Amino acid sequence: MEKEILKVLESDARLSAKQVAKITGHPEAKVARIIKKSENEGTILKYKTIINWEKFENDQVWALIEVKIAPQRDVGFDSIAEKIYLFPQTRTVYLVSGTYDLLCIVTGKTMQEVANFVSQKLAPVEGVLGTVTHFMLKRYKEDGEILTGGKEKKRQPLVL
Repeated sequence: MEKEILKVLESDARLSAKQVAKITGHPEAKVARIIKKSENEGTILKYKTIINWEKFENDQVWALIEVKIAPQRDVGFDSIAEKIYLFPQTRTVYLVSGTYDLLCIVTGKTMQEVANFVSQKLAPVEGVLGTVTHFMLKRYKEDGEILTGGKEKKRQPLVL
């Protein structure tokens, strides 16, 4: 039941407990308790709005940065990842498999600002062996929402 409720909220965080109860068929009071418990325990971390900044003033440059690191004894990748995610320019950090170890999403006002971040802050972090920066030129879809195209976007059915 909890997983079902969380999936509904993940697809639309604006839904009230009453609306989630109607969708799932569970009692509203039980749904409200599960939502509150999930917030208190940190299962629900944040409610998010996806904005298509290209329809507004786009004053941010986004970049995906591949980071190759040397894991540290007893802590592996975690301590280096923490150093990186504490930078205010860093929006997201993932540990990934493949030819590099971390995938970071960073923002800046200009490409030069992002380049300066990489060369002056990220690359000098102890344990960072190399970086590859990819600047995002256009976003087509984010968190399941299509951001481009002239067609009316139809909601896909919720699969539980």
